[in-house]
Amino acid sequence: MRGVNSSTAPISEELPCLCKGADNTRDSVISISLACLHFIMKIAAFTHQGQPHVGQVSVDLLSVTPWDLPLAERELGAQGIIERQVRGDAMPATLSSIALSQVQLRAPLPRPRRNVFCVGKNYYAHAKEFASSGFDSSAKAGGDIPSVPIIFTKVPESVIATGEAICMPGADVSTAIDYEAELGVIIGRGGKGIRAADALQHVWGYTVINDVTSRDWQNRHLQWHMGKSFDTFCPMGPWLVTADACDGTNTQVRCWVNGEERQNASTRDLIFDIPTLIETLSAGITLYPGDVIATGTPVGVGIGFKPPRYLQSGDRVRVEIDGIGAIENPVL
Repeated sequence: MRGVNSSTAPISEELPCLCKGADNTRDSVISISLACLHFIMKIAAFTHQGQPHVGQVSVDLLSVTPWDLPLAERELGAQGIIERQVRGDAMPATLSSIALSQVQLRAPLPRPRRNVFCVGKNYYAHAKEFASSGFDSSAKAGGDIPSVPIIFTKVPESVIATGEAICMPGADVSTAIDYEAELGVIIGRGGKGIRAADALQHVWGYTVINDVTSRDWQNRHLQWHMGKSFDTFCPMGPWLVTADACDGTNTQVRCWVNGEERQNASTRDLIFDIPTLIETLSAGITLYPGDVIATGTPVGVGIGFKPPRYLQSGDRVRVEIDGIGAIENPVL
């Protein structure tokens, strides 16, 4: 798999020729690189012959080209590549391409460095269906539609890859396990006090997330962290895409359970758009490269049916977002 390709120019040498009129200071180039990445990338974390790797997926989705990285960086998935690009460092050399069919995909950020930030009730129709379910502790405080973003988190250990199993916790723990298709935003350049008008310059890219949820725990504990953070409850992938590969402000989010379409909506329908979410989070919390924000789920979750249609062992859940791809996970 060696065969090193040394033609890897630094981002700071390539961008000014595409962004005319920009000065050549390091800070300005980094800012430009996140606002208008000049090359579309799909970054996958995967294992091959028992070793973890990180690489760029080909346009035809038939192969992946690994970067020549130290083991400690490969184990972090795409995190190191994001940080290199934010710093304006040269990209690492590449190794020989591998057929995508010969690798095992991992979650693109197998263990995010921090909890995944999540947003509750962020589509109008879903907010209404959830408020009427009787399981929405936030609605008891007043109002179907939130006046400010509802933020909670999922622990890093809940993240799994496409193809890995969503594990039911057992009837003695919970019998109300639900799916939630969501667009995941990946932060590039970090910061605090980011204005909504500048927020998209801080977006490195996007991924697909299934915010699996224990509804009875979500209701019982009057906050959502516990019912959202069970092991295996955050399928993510199949890779990360750069912001110019997907317009996160206008893309379609879909979910199927056993081949039946359950969710299908546009991110245009978000109550609080991506810039607002970034402005809200960063008002008091410093955001860092590689942070993940799950932006909320559309109408059509299991709790919204009467009676509810929760996940069962043997089900398969597929979540797909235009411009990114799809993840599919069995339920065990």
